[in-house]
Amino acid sequence: MRYSVMIYYDAMDDIYVASVPELEGCIAHGTTQEEAIKEIQLACEMWLDAARENGTAIPEPSLQKIAI
Repeated sequence: MRYSVMIYYDAMDDIYVASVPELEGCIAHGTTQEEAIKEIQLACEMWLDAARENGTAIPEPSLQKIAI
């Protein structure tokens, strides 16, 4: 499955924060965008594994479009 990933820079902590909006609470960070993406991929896998183990419904991916 492919989920939307949102990334933003947190100047206060000097990190990039990544989240998957479809998966509540699925958030990760890194010192670079690449690291944040790698970490959110791991977090997403863990989120999905935990949902399967607990019988939690897994949301379908949706395409998030954001205008700046």
